[in-house]
This record gives sequence, structure tokens and C-alpha cells, in this order.
Amino acid sequence: MEDKKALGQCLLLDGVVFTFLILSFAVAILQPTEEQLLNLSMVSGVTFGTLIVTMALAYGLIHFKIKTVGYLLFSPPKIDDSAHHVSWFKTFWGVQLTVAFVVACIVGIRVTDFSLYELFDEQGMMGARRIFSSLFTPNFDILPRAVLAIVETIFMAFMATVLAVPVAFVLSFLCAKNIMGDHPVAFALYGTLRTVLNVTRSIEPLIWAIVFSVWVGIGPFAGMLALLLHSVASLAKNFSELAEGISEGPIEAIRATGATPVQVVWFAVVPQIVLPYTAFTIYRWDINVRMATIIGLVGGGGIGTMLIQYQGQAQWNEVGCLVIVIAVVVWLMDTASAYIREAIK
Repeated sequence: MEDKKALGQCLLLDGVVFTFLILSFAVAILQPTEEQLLNLSMVSGVTFGTLIVTMALAYGLIHFKIKTVGYLLFSPPKIDDSAHHVSWFKTFWGVQLTVAFVVACIVGIRVTDFSLYELFDEQGMMGARRIFSSLFTPNFDILPRAVLAIVETIFMAFMATVLAVPVAFVLSFLCAKNIMGDHPVAFALYGTLRTVLNVTRSIEPLIWAIVFSVWVGIGPFAGMLALLLHSVASLAKNFSELAEGISEGPIEAIRATGATPVQVVWFAVVPQIVLPYTAFTIYRWDINVRMATIIGLVGGGGIGTMLIQYQGQAQWNEVGCLVIVIAVVVWLMDTASAYIREAIK
């Protein structure tokens, strides 16, 4: 493998896979105590040391022309003129992938305490039957309040989307590598912004709603701010990736005329992205409506606040009414946004 970047990606992936397998078998055999597992320095040292050894092992396998999962994914494609093809389950990478998948399933079952017995236990089934019977006999006496709450939820999502779009629109050009990669300072700004947005987007709106509930108080404003922040990060990523995928011809043509960077963006980039940007914006509003029903659970306002109140009091008939209202609105929003996005393509 000649490409150093591809080789590094290959070794890292194979190292992670082998490390996962080795540590899984080690934990199963040695059965360390919880106190030992909580020793972060020891666990980190063992994991890192194992990763180094397994990356060296992966390098040795590649050196001897043994195809691993990493090699299969990251090596440049080659034309194979031979007529003989080996079945995937007879290859090293096939065995490696199968073993890793089986071990991951076993570990997942252990970690999640998966149990069919508890799932179909008679006492548990009776409790589930009682809840579902209440949900399917909703109490529509609270429908007027539910409608007011869902309207509040919809406008939380609307305001978050409207305020997020112009900010994400500007940031998307600063986060596009093909636009910012020509100058060291611009590239440094690109890397910084992408990192900040990735960190912001990785934190769920539910967490941001908790932060803003403490900051500005419990209510729809906190929920709207949480959705706004997450929408900016998500839309900026989506918009920048659209900008990175545009045709380079118009950009080169506009630059050849001596245009400034702003003029290049406005006349060469914007015309190519305006329609997909609009489609993503509408889709983001649809997403925000669904998110708004959840962040209300932590004081973000809207129908989610009602939902957590009735759920906490085990008033499942009222919860059933709220679930119906949420389902109807989400279905209407999803259908409308799909038709609008299809119409503007």
C-alpha cells in the first residue's frame, strides 16, 4: 500500500478491531472487578498498549499480503484479471469481520442485560397491557391544552430554524474546504470552525435544553435556544458539504475574471447550492418539530412539558391524547416537507 494516509487508516481500523477482540476475551477470561475497571489510568494504558501492538500486527499482515478489513476498505482499487475468486468467508478479512461481529453481539447482550425471559414475563406483560390499554383509550378532555402546547412546539421549531439558517448559511462557506483551503489562515479558520461545530453538534439538544433552562429559565425560550444552537451546527455541516460538492468550473471561470473571494462565492457557488439549501432548511424544520417534543421533557416548553407531567403522574389516558396529537402533527409536517422538498428540486 503506497498511500501513507490510506496505510495509516488501515492500520488504525485493524488495530481497533483487534484491540476490541483481545480486550473482550481478556475481560471474559480474567473477569476484572468494577474497581479495577474504574482505574482509568490502568485501563487507558492497557488499551493504548494493546492498540500499538495490534497495529504492528496489522502492518505485518499487510506486509505478507494478507487482506484485512482495513486493507479492504482503504486500499486503492486494483483490477484483478484472475478468474479465480475466493468466497468471502474463506478470506482472512471475512473471518476477522465475522468474529468481530459475533463478539460485538455477545458483548452487547451482556452489557444491555438482554433477556427474552424478562421481556415476556407474565407480570411485566400485565403492566405493559395496562399501560397500552390506557394509551389506546385517550382522554380528550385535555385536547384544547394539547393543541395550544403543540402550536407552541411548532413555533419553537420555526423560530429556531429561521434564526439558524442565515448563521449557518454564512458559516457554511467558511467550513467548505474547497473555498477556504487556498490560504493558510483561511484553512486554519476552516479547521477551527469545523471542530467547534462538530463538538456543538455532538451534544444532543436535550443537554442544551437543560443548559438553557438553567440560563434563561424553564420555558419555550430555553427550548428554542437549544434547537437554534443544534440547528446552526447541523445546517452548517450539511450546507458546507453541499458547497464542497459543487462543480469547480464556474469557480475557476469567475476567478479568471479577477473577482474577489466574496464575488466568487456569490456568483459561482450560491447559484449551485440555493435549491438544495432550501430543501435542507425545510427538512430541518421538520426535524426541529420532532426534537421540540422531546426537549420539553427537561423544561424546554411545548407539549413535551405536558407529556412529562402526565407521565410522571401515571395518567396514561392523558398521555395517550398527547401522543395522538404529536403523531398527527409530525405526520403532517413530514408529509408537507416531503412534498415541498420534492417540488423545489
